Amino acid sequence: MLLVLFLVPCVLAQEQSANPASLTIPDGTPVKLRLVENVSSARAHVGDPLDFLVVKDVSIRGLTVIPAGTRAHGSITAVKGKRFLGIGGNVALKLDSVELATGERAALRASIDVKGRSRTRLMAAAMIATGVIFLPAAPVFLLTRGHDSTVVKSTEITAEINGACSVPYSGLIPSRKDPSQLSEMMEYLPPRVFNGEGRAGDMVNLAFVARSEDLQSAFARAGWVKTDKWTPAFVWHLIRHGSSDARLPMARFYLFGRLQDYSYALPEPNAVMSRRHHLRIWKTDYTVGRTPIWVAAATHDIAIEIAKRGRLINHRIDPEVDAERDFVGSNLSATWSVTRLEYVQGVDPVLQAETSSGESYYSDGRILLLDLQPTTSAMFQTATEMSTMVQTISLPIAICRKPGTIFDRSGLHRN
Repeated sequence: MLLVLFLVPCVLAQEQSANPASLTIPDGTPVKLRLVENVSSARAHVGDPLDFLVVKDVSIRGLTVIPAGTRAHGSITAVKGKRFLGIGGNVALKLDSVELATGERAALRASIDVKGRSRTRLMAAAMIATGVIFLPAAPVFLLTRGHDSTVVKSTEITAEINGACSVPYSGLIPSRKDPSQLSEMMEYLPPRVFNGEGRAGDMVNLAFVARSEDLQSAFARAGWVKTDKWTPAFVWHLIRHGSSDARLPMARFYLFGRLQDYSYALPEPNAVMSRRHHLRIWKTDYTVGRTPIWVAAATHDIAIEIAKRGRLINHRIDPEVDAERDFVGSNLSATWSVTRLEYVQGVDPVLQAETSSGESYYSDGRILLLDLQPTTSAMFQTATEMSTMVQTISLPIAICRKPGTIFDRSGLHRN
């Protein structure tokens, strides 16, 4: 009897250790998050609450402990407005907690510190130039203030679980097994890009599945050029090349909280400055297999306009942005670079909107997906067969003629 009484608790303890009732989330487990609102040093206050969105499932041992779409919470920890002497503003954020799949909360650790652009160099140059003409007026430029600091909506940050925590197995679901992350990306893809002040602008209307070298090769073969970056030397470059500068820099826009990775332009020969096809491309953290997914915003500049929404010079775009989307697809397909293309739909399609400079545009809301992976016998048909198949696909140009028109997946008008 004594032997039985001694062995039974040992057996039960072994069974419980072999089949624990809870799952441990290790300290430091990464959580991919996205800011759901703009934060500006001009309006923010210390202690203001912030919301973030989980954009990738967090899985442990084949079970999802934090599903994509879950809300996380944070707060503003420091704010400094733009100051004299050309000093920009400053804003700091931190992450506090995230909801688990079971409804409990886990602590997070992460922070963002963003500084506004300085105008100190511009101030110094203005003082020197003014001092040459009239020295007593030069100190006035000491009153120049820098730019506000803005953390743009859709900014991504990877936080970490702050301290190991346990969740019960009950209520957890198996993690996704699909090797393609395209569907997951489309569920949480921001529909529009943002300027430096956080104003929404052009729509995201293209996606590419490609390695970096294949993406760049495709555009190079189609005659596109990478545009120059905004640098102080650009002014001298523009003076030298004038209106024939095909690499004229584009305005800087943000997606996922960062500037575009690539900017491409296809200028029209007789009007390089005023008319050009162009797009901005961002790499995402999603893949198809092991191949990265990129997204882009493409528009067609058709004229130059003066002084609108605080800018001295703006490009006016063709409001039928679907025409530019389809032009890019047809243009790349003509170089035998595209192995597959199809239209996909985001969860928040853009039908009518405005650019960051206030111009109206409209769309059928679809995104054109182009696969630029080189063809292989294991994955596709032979290169010749696939190229022939791509060439038979007819891309509609300017398929959306007015807001409210409805189209089916083939691009044809549907009553």
